[in-house]
Amino acid sequence: MAKYKTKGLDCWGKAKELRQRYYQDYKEAHDRGALRWEGGAWSFDCIPQALEGEVHGLTEEPYGASIGANPAMQVRYQEAAEGKWGCANDLCAYLRNYWGSIILNEYAFGGEWPHADFIFQNHICCSHAKWLQVAGEIAGGEIPYFCFDVGVGPYDKIGERQINYVVEQLYDGIEFLEKVTGRKIDDEKLIKRVHNTYDSSCYWAKACEFNQAVPAPLDEKTMFSLYVLGTLEKSSDDVANFYKDLLYPEVKDRVDNQIAAVANEQCRVFGDSQPPWGFLRVYRYLEQYGIVSNANLYTMSLIGWWNINEKGDMVPYPTLEEQGVTLKTREDALRFLVEGELKGKLEWAPFYGATYKNDLTARMVKQWKCDAAIIHLNRGCEGTAQHQMEMKIALQKLGLPVMTFEGNMADQRQFDEARTDRLIDLFVKETLGLKKVA
Repeated sequence: MAKYKTKGLDCWGKAKELRQRYYQDYKEAHDRGALRWEGGAWSFDCIPQALEGEVHGLTEEPYGASIGANPAMQVRYQEAAEGKWGCANDLCAYLRNYWGSIILNEYAFGGEWPHADFIFQNHICCSHAKWLQVAGEIAGGEIPYFCFDVGVGPYDKIGERQINYVVEQLYDGIEFLEKVTGRKIDDEKLIKRVHNTYDSSCYWAKACEFNQAVPAPLDEKTMFSLYVLGTLEKSSDDVANFYKDLLYPEVKDRVDNQIAAVANEQCRVFGDSQPPWGFLRVYRYLEQYGIVSNANLYTMSLIGWWNINEKGDMVPYPTLEEQGVTLKTREDALRFLVEGELKGKLEWAPFYGATYKNDLTARMVKQWKCDAAIIHLNRGCEGTAQHQMEMKIALQKLGLPVMTFEGNMADQRQFDEARTDRLIDLFVKETLGLKKVA
């Protein structure tokens, strides 16, 4: 008999609809006289989206992940990038999927590769700046390209100097956009887009905060499909409204009524890095033992914004409304945008050293009441794979049982499913002492 009530999310269908429409809109943009641009999931999408007229973006990492979820497709794209372009197979797996898609002139969502009008990118991970510059070259020509640097330090080192440095670059970016598109940035549209960015980022964090409850209202496999909307276009009305008006109240209701993600929850697991996207069934296997993966810095802070409060706890970053802020000018919009991204995106902090990752994961394990950790040693992402073994040692010193497995988020050739299944069986049965409950 189930320990807790459980059911699917009522807003699940809307999440799927938004994702499908995003990729379709990008594909059909030129047919409607709209602009197309390429950038990263961490690029400040509200700026190009504030151009006059209709504009649609394609973010590189989620696109690479979508290919990664299709093992047959990903192998063809990886081999095209490596064989036809000479791309090293230890580079970012998303990057290789993206380049392979262009080389084969295939859009993963149907038809030929849809060429962009310009690129608007930021640089934090070692691959980002060159990724789309090379993508433009592969696509057959020099696509107008702008990249801004956000590598100014971790959240606790952000002051006026760091904010000014990025804001000044964004003014240069606006000048670039207006020059290459012949369209102006609409300040009213920009202000609205910054509001939406805050709502998307803060309300995703608020939804994740609820996962401290027992039982956890969300499982990580489900969360993967929810955070992705913010990696696509967190500045859009639809995405902001989804997080604020649909997901947040529904997750709150699940906590209030003890509706569980895993009906027989008996063990809560902390995760790390992106998963092997083609093999998410591993999470359903864990559920047979009453295991819920309920916390991961990557999943919660890739788009979610957080603060560390006076007690040392991670808490959702305040929305503009909660701060009592009204944006009135372009300067207001850019400064608050940059401040939120630099101070709130804790996922950037581990790029500056193992101490940050160890500190943040220790806080999360305590707050989200995790009993164990399962760490994906991800060969496909140099950024999130940094400091993982140091983190393992730090978690073990806290008394947490920790399992690691090697793999790749988007290249099945570097993931041994049978071996991983055996490792999980040993960890669950021998180390955690759990038996199947479902």
